[in-house]
Amino acid sequence: MSQNRLVEDFLPLAVDTLETEEEEGGLNMDYIFEPDREQILTDLIPRALRIQLFRAVLESNASEKGARMVAMDKATENAEELLRDLKISFNKARQASITTEILEISAGADALAAQ
Repeated sequence: MSQNRLVEDFLPLAVDTLETEEEEGGLNMDYIFEPDREQILTDLIPRALRIQLFRAVLESNASEKGARMVAMDKATENAEELLRDLKISFNKARQASITTEILEISAGADALAAQ
């Protein structure tokens, strides 16, 4: 998993850009606004800012959940590896004790046979 930092402007339309394109004839600003343009902007800009802020909070929350999932996955893998190593150590110790008992039994049988 990787995280990339992203910087975005809250207001993507710069006023300077619109005025420059209007002067060059690139945009046809022949629109009729109802209600008037100022009221639309006064309503839409705060809404757009709230939506962008809410989206940033949601993305941050999703990022945190993803990081937690990765951390828990790594912890599970480490626990499984530790369990596997402990089983191997336990089996080796058990085999050593069984081998020791067999050697003791066979040594006792040899001692009885030698008498």
